[in-house]
Amino acid sequence: MQTDAVAGSHAADIETVRPFFSVRDIHAYYGESYIVQGVSLDIRKGEILALLGRNGAGKTSTLRTIARTDNPQMRHGEIWLDGHPVHHMKSFEAARAGIQLVPEDRRIIQGLTVEENISLAKVAPGNGWSLDQIYESFPRLAERRKQDGVTLSGGEQQMLAIARALARDLKLLLLDEPYEGLAPVIVHEIERILHSIKPLGITTIIVEQNAVAALKLADRAVILDTGEVAFSGTAKEVLDNTELRHEYLAI
Repeated sequence: MQTDAVAGSHAADIETVRPFFSVRDIHAYYGESYIVQGVSLDIRKGEILALLGRNGAGKTSTLRTIARTDNPQMRHGEIWLDGHPVHHMKSFEAARAGIQLVPEDRRIIQGLTVEENISLAKVAPGNGWSLDQIYESFPRLAERRKQDGVTLSGGEQQMLAIARALARDLKLLLLDEPYEGLAPVIVHEIERILHSIKPLGITTIIVEQNAVAALKLADRAVILDTGEVAFSGTAKEVLDNTELRHEYLAI
């Protein structure tokens, strides 16, 4: 007969082993174009995963599928966040569940100040970061809080896009090309922010052409090749494997 103590220990082991976020054999299409071809991945709570691959490998499409956008259309597979199914959700429902996508174009709202952009994100239900918390972590945004958001530099707009995600009830942060076109000092600032949210249990998937920078930041890595998983393991494994990097990342 199983004692309560043993049962409790077994439940704790399951909680430890169970991934916080899982993608199971997802297949997604743009029209009849088959883009995401059976991708699976697991992430523990608070981890940073680098989703890498050459141009056209299906990285952004995978992020968009996870965020439950209308395009691409997922026709098969499952997506689980903290034990709850996401695969039947619409994008707004996934966002309410804690999945926040920061797209490559950042989507800063024209005509609104920095603070208004953040405050609008806070209208959604949930317990996101307060303005004080955001300004403490993003001092550049505090200095420019009354400035029109679209007049910020590229790096500042990226910070604003991440801040808007943090203003919502954030569990899984999806970043699409966050370093593109940014000066190294801004890249380091974004890396600092991503490191600072790890202990809070916020999980991150980063798609980035600067693969070395992403790998140095990440705990784990998944490499896609023509919509399929070509590698899944630790970021260090990829950094240490010259042949793998050359074959799939051209670095």
